[in-house]
Amino acid sequence: VQVIMAIQKCYLHLNHAIFLLLLKSNELISYGIRNGCVLPYPAHQELDLTIQSFCIMVCDMNTLVMKFGGAAVANPRQFARIADIVLSRRQKYQRIVVVVSAMGDTTDELISLALQVNPEPPRREYDMLVSVGERISISLLAMALAAKQHQAVSFTGSQSGIITCHRHTDARIIDVRPNRLLPVLDNGQVAIVAGFQGVSRKGEITTLGRGGSDTSAVALAVALGATKVEFFKDVPGIFSCDPKENPQAQLLPRLSYDATLDILNKGAEVLQQRSVELARRNGVLLHVLSFQDFDLKTSIQAEESLGTLVGSPDTIRLNHFIYEEEYESPVHTND
Repeated sequence: VQVIMAIQKCYLHLNHAIFLLLLKSNELISYGIRNGCVLPYPAHQELDLTIQSFCIMVCDMNTLVMKFGGAAVANPRQFARIADIVLSRRQKYQRIVVVVSAMGDTTDELISLALQVNPEPPRREYDMLVSVGERISISLLAMALAAKQHQAVSFTGSQSGIITCHRHTDARIIDVRPNRLLPVLDNGQVAIVAGFQGVSRKGEITTLGRGGSDTSAVALAVALGATKVEFFKDVPGIFSCDPKENPQAQLLPRLSYDATLDILNKGAEVLQQRSVELARRNGVLLHVLSFQDFDLKTSIQAEESLGTLVGSPDTIRLNHFIYEEEYESPVHTND
């Protein structure tokens, strides 16, 4: 296993070195690894992303993706708490990516603002507006970590390489190229990513629909080969039914992907359904936890007894990435 992980690390560093060489060229270039080859794309051309991205067959045991929803960052005081949770995970994981939603009701407030100006706002401008909320959150969390003497770098969805189809307000992720995240992670810094958003092949800002930050987190975990995604919610995990309506509801410590999707189909909103479907197709382990009850001193051995684990740690990861457009029926809408 150590030999495989060493080979994987060399592979990631090789990709990074190639990327830096490309940046030194006279023409702005984006690039991707396709079947082991580097394919440069001039910035003025629309990217051809029809070929699948290929990855190392094993996951990176040192990489963790953490996702914090709007309730976790509802007010400025909570960013210090979130920073403490992130730093506590550094005891086990060397490379951490944090995906953050907009604060509290910020997205709803932005939507209301748009509707006051235009009851039927153009979808492109709608996405430009509502994507602002996550940018506030990522900046504040980076500041909170800096206040605790730990360096972090914030990235928008487009800066993180989350590439989507052209469909505004409900875009599908078709590729992830985390080129800018790799050097940050290699330097021991925390990479903080704005959830819920990406960039289309035409360079337009897009959003992923309600709950889209969950899918952002899983997509990044797929691209980085992360061990798992930890979702920090305002509930201790996934229950058999809504605990607010039924006091007999039971916390479910382990679930399969299919069982989780069945619960979500019945109305539970703890995870976006698309995120679970994406995790199932790529064998990504999900862990739903409570940010309110999370003990910073929890031992590594005890952490898996908390919350709800979705999937199996023994799942064999695919040797290629499967993103959303590959299994979603295309919906043609105007940009």
